[in-house]
Amino acid sequence: MGLFDKLAGWLGLKKKEVNVLCLGLDNSGKTTIINQLKPSNAQAQDIVPTIGFSIEKFKTSSLSFTVFDMSGQGRYRNLWEHYYKEGQAIIFVIDSGDKLRMVVAKEELDTLLNHPDIKHRRIPILFFANKMDLRDALSAVKVSQLLCLENIKDKPWHICASDAVKGEGLQEGVDWLQEQIPQSNQNDENVKPS
Repeated sequence: MGLFDKLAGWLGLKKKEVNVLCLGLDNSGKTTIINQLKPSNAQAQDIVPTIGFSIEKFKTSSLSFTVFDMSGQGRYRNLWEHYYKEGQAIIFVIDSGDKLRMVVAKEELDTLLNHPDIKHRRIPILFFANKMDLRDALSAVKVSQLLCLENIKDKPWHICASDAVKGEGLQEGVDWLQEQIPQSNQNDENVKPS
């Protein structure tokens, strides 16, 4: 991850601990994405659905990540809000092939954005329009439109098309997130609730 490490060095982020929440509906690919982001010697061979949540820790040469992989099953989504205060960034994963549940994903995103622990923070949100390998997958632009991402004006956000199984599109997203984390932490100190 040369670019990732160089950027962190330029920004003075030597082994900074970063708490990232990984959210999205069940079966969207959250755990697979997290697994792909870990060093190859730490990757799991078999991925199973997350029950409740799991915590994954891994390091690059400049950052130490703690990723909270939150289950997207309906009965566990209420757990998400208990981790909002600790989150310094959010990865929100969408199954681009699941057109029927795009409305549910938007509802969950709206609930997240309006939560008091998130609403007044400039927390960066990285969206992965995942499962682009599926024949009927919606484009990242279409996913963005359906989720009304253009209405997010008070937080930095970015959407990447991804195929988590192959690891495609993930590095672009991580590179963007890497840039945003120090900026958002500085801006959080200056943002006052309105």
